[in-house]
Amino acid sequence: MKKLLILASLPLLAAATPAKPLKWERMFDGRTLAGWTPKITGRAVGEDPLRTFVVKDGAITVDYSHYKSFEGAFGHLFWKAPLTSYRLRFDYRMTGPSMPGIERWQNRNSGLMLHAQAPATMTRDQQFPVSLEFQLLDVPRPDREPSGNLCTPGTTVEIDGKRPTSHCVTGTGPLVPLGQWTHVEVEVTPDGRITHLLNGKPAISYRDAQLDPNDKDAQPLIAAAGGTLALRGGYVALQSEGQPTQFRNIEVMRLD
Repeated sequence: MKKLLILASLPLLAAATPAKPLKWERMFDGRTLAGWTPKITGRAVGEDPLRTFVVKDGAITVDYSHYKSFEGAFGHLFWKAPLTSYRLRFDYRMTGPSMPGIERWQNRNSGLMLHAQAPATMTRDQQFPVSLEFQLLDVPRPDREPSGNLCTPGTTVEIDGKRPTSHCVTGTGPLVPLGQWTHVEVEVTPDGRITHLLNGKPAISYRDAQLDPNDKDAQPLIAAAGGTLALRGGYVALQSEGQPTQFRNIEVMRLD
């Protein structure tokens, strides 16, 4: 009889246990690239012989001082652990001229890749990880576009009940001047809704991220997942695509 009473009380004790408070965790120590791994097009994972990603003035810096021209060397710096539902925040700014040898759209262009495939699954010559890109843009550039847009390398999403077929979807973010520090935040809720924010204001929101079965880079990932298209999490990565850029105060709050 005593055993029954003890067992009956266990759910009440569990229910009374307070949940752990949500807190911000540092992803970047301000001094080193500990916990971050580069993947440069044409190189193996972890190889960055031209030191594209370095730490300067307390910021992760996309640095092209050892380059003569860009020559398709798209780069991504991956954080060590995949994430599912979370808030992530940082500040970014772009500096100096864009690199010689880039396409028109690469001017004043960088990004944060969300729900990205693991860097080890990328092919040597792959330009972008299969992911959702929080596009970061500065002006002046050839086309006056706001920052905070969405691009979808190897993926699709739902916006306002529809699944856009265009590679990039323009949001309502601000025009960010070259050289200005801008605060970025992204929220990925447990139900799969993703929102891009700049300086505290939403720029675009979408949900139901999926792998694109028509994309050649996504197809091996779909096969490895047994045909599943749903994309419920993945890695985050900072981008280098021809524009010197700095990232600082990088933190994550896990919601799961």
